[in-house]
Amino acid sequence: MTLYTLDESTPEFTETTFIAPDASLIGRVRIGAYSSVWFNAVLRGDMAYISIGDETSFQDLSMGHADPGFPLIIGNRVTVGHHCVMHGCEVEDDCLIGMGAILMNGVK
Repeated sequence: MTLYTLDESTPEFTETTFIAPDASLIGRVRIGAYSSVWFNAVLRGDMAYISIGDETSFQDLSMGHADPGFPLIIGNRVTVGHHCVMHGCEVEDDCLIGMGAILMNGVK
């Protein structure tokens, strides 16, 4: 995995979190217990924070980003399918985001 500290913010996750070797976590990113970030996924917390809950799967090739005023918040027990774009949106607990979905700023 690639971890980048940005403006003194380093990604945070627990020892129970699986991060694939080629996933990238940048800046203000927090990932909960028993969650996973899969191959070639990117979570870029440079413009605003990213919060991923417990037991959540952020799958292969997906991109998470945020804008000022639009953090990316993904709840507990969520599956974000392969090749999704999650940008400044909020996903509640127990949701499935289908493969290839695009959710932009302000979507809840």
